[in-house]
Amino acid sequence: MARPKRKDPLVWGIILIIVGALFLLQNTFDIWWTIARLWPVLIIAWGALKLYNGLKDRNQETQSPDKTQD
Repeated sequence: MARPKRKDPLVWGIILIIVGALFLLQNTFDIWWTIARLWPVLIIAWGALKLYNGLKDRNQETQSPDKTQD
């Protein structure tokens, strides 16, 4: 059975807020140097979030009773 696509407007809203904040912070200090040094942390955090969501979904699928076996 195909899983419905998950829409995450909350995630995109957070991403846009962060990008806007980065542009705003650039006027205050050199934020791009910090990002250039720490960008792998963003990839690690993104991967950890995807892993967490995948494990949580799998756990919910195994705990829910199968409705086809009545």
